[in-house]
Amino acid sequence: MSQIKKLTAPVAPGGTIGILGGGQLGRMLALAAARLGLKTHVYCHDPKAPAFQVCDHHTVGEFDDLAAVARFAGTCDVVTFEFENVPAATVEHVARSTPISPNAAALRITQDRFEEKGFVDSLGLRTAIFAEVNTEVGARAAVKLVGGSGVMKTRRMGYDGKGQTRVTSADEAASTIKSFNYAPSILEAFVDFSYEASVVAARGTDGSFAAYDPPENIHENHILRRSLVPGRLTEAQATEAKSIARTISQTLDYVGVLAVELFVCRDGTLLVNEIAPRVHNSGHWTLEACAVSQFEQHIRAVAGWPLGDPARHADAVMTNILGEEAADWRVFSKVPGALHLYGKSEMRPGRKMGHFTTLTPLTKARSRQ
Repeated sequence: MSQIKKLTAPVAPGGTIGILGGGQLGRMLALAAARLGLKTHVYCHDPKAPAFQVCDHHTVGEFDDLAAVARFAGTCDVVTFEFENVPAATVEHVARSTPISPNAAALRITQDRFEEKGFVDSLGLRTAIFAEVNTEVGARAAVKLVGGSGVMKTRRMGYDGKGQTRVTSADEAASTIKSFNYAPSILEAFVDFSYEASVVAARGTDGSFAAYDPPENIHENHILRRSLVPGRLTEAQATEAKSIARTISQTLDYVGVLAVELFVCRDGTLLVNEIAPRVHNSGHWTLEACAVSQFEQHIRAVAGWPLGDPARHADAVMTNILGEEAADWRVFSKVPGALHLYGKSEMRPGRKMGHFTTLTPLTKARSRQ
């Protein structure tokens, strides 16, 4: 492989951050960069990408068009990505001429659920029991290995519950892998957890590390509905969650913000569910509850700036606005709190159209305890 281009000095105000992907995460990254006096150039295949509305420059192109991606990267001081389905080969291609963070190795591991689970397991961190599935015979064997009940997921792609099915028998598992057209998959043991949590953290180019307080997350139909900070995690569990994120980020030589989704078992054990190599929906509350949001933190990290203080000044509840709910923007706009609408032109069931955050300042919250 050709030499990887490294960032040798911080990107100064006036410099350009390239963002692969133009969804709401790219939109909020662009807004955070503007706050720091940095410009953004967004590359996305969708001509109606929400991030195009708020960036300095944009390019419409496919992520596997390496020539077009290279031209885009040539206009940037550093490049990053806002979602994990950018081809790792594209990130590797950019890295030969323009610094890009996170690195392609981290992206490759987190794009493949089986590789990701194996990586986490190799670090001595806890996960659900898992098995690789490619055939009907393999599916039957996997059910026995994981204890008779589990969730089958395609190894690649899929989010918000897409590409996954719960199975409770060998016959169901065999039928499911067939319905997946034998796409490489993974069967994970069903976890009877108490609730879900996550930790959003950042690692800088100098190896510095900063983690936000872990929220408790409530899902509906596999889609995040609400994040609460603080949640039910004890201080010891929150410390452990941050330590998990530190171990993962250090081992990956990661630069930028990442999120680690966790199952909190009924006995208090934390299991790693998934790693997201990007800013994360469960960290949106940081926009109002922290002086430095996850989006600014990511820009700081990839641009080579010092990481900001992740401390929060308020308790927060972040609620996703899904599908047709966005049509009630007048109602949301009257409620005390922070309303974010993502500028998406089409409302679809379950589509994340915006979010709403309510705050309780810590001084008031603590006075009631």
